[in-house]
Amino acid sequence: MNDTLLLIDANSLIHRAFHALPPLTSPDGRPAGALYGVASMFIKIFKEGPTGEGPAGYIAAAFDRQEATFREREYKEYKITRPPAATELVSQLIECRELFKVLNVKTFEYPGFEADDIVCTLARKFAPRGLRIFIVSGDRDLLQAVDDKKIQVIMPQRGISDTLVYDEAKVMEKFGVAPKQFADYKGLVGDTSDNIPGVTGIGPKTAVSLIGKYGSLEKLYEEINSVGLPNSKLQEKLKTSEDQAFLSKKLATLNDSVPIEASMDGLRFNLPAYRDIEAYFEKLGFKTLLERFQRYTLL
Repeated sequence: MNDTLLLIDANSLIHRAFHALPPLTSPDGRPAGALYGVASMFIKIFKEGPTGEGPAGYIAAAFDRQEATFREREYKEYKITRPPAATELVSQLIECRELFKVLNVKTFEYPGFEADDIVCTLARKFAPRGLRIFIVSGDRDLLQAVDDKKIQVIMPQRGISDTLVYDEAKVMEKFGVAPKQFADYKGLVGDTSDNIPGVTGIGPKTAVSLIGKYGSLEKLYEEINSVGLPNSKLQEKLKTSEDQAFLSKKLATLNDSVPIEASMDGLRFNLPAYRDIEAYFEKLGFKTLLERFQRYTLL
């Protein structure tokens, strides 16, 4: 599948693997369960490809950084309710960069931006090149990058083994809004996991109805500030939280202009040498994964 680009939201996947899988330690006593989960998913995708049609010709992964993001500078309370990451998780987030290096996967990170911003930037940069693009992430924010059949999102459903592929129709079916309206939707309902406030008293059902009728947050507030809504109580809720709604949309909107340099040649995937995989997987105690990798490749 040389016409396929696979983009991996590494932070999202390693967080999911850490919480979904039982603890595992390497022979030298280091935490390795989340790394095992990410490596297992990668080998599965390597064997089957994003949609079962064979491996992708181009692959990249993106990471968060420690510096404050532009969202935190805009809203100090952004993600403030999240507990500090466990030490065992932090060490594996750091080591995951080495895992992808061994797997010959190009990685990206950039100060002030999150991994999903980088993934969105890469997806929209290369979509016009005729590539089929699949994003692997457990972060629903990346659903706003979906673009018909050109950009789709593969999202783990239970743990990391079962996945669901989202195209535009699947996003509409699941959430009731189009991918391009996902940030508008979050502007109304907020996001408790990221501490995005939304509009107090507006739930998913009402948000879907409003976005479906008016198309965007901007069009909705144009109506409120000119003609007004038939439901006076609903109008009052929305009017009271207007600034909060637009702030929430801004926080939820992915930035697709991260200033990173990437070329198609730089993302081309070449199978790593077995001896490199063997040495690294043995160091982590991934004997079963090494056997799987060997079965799936011509060595």
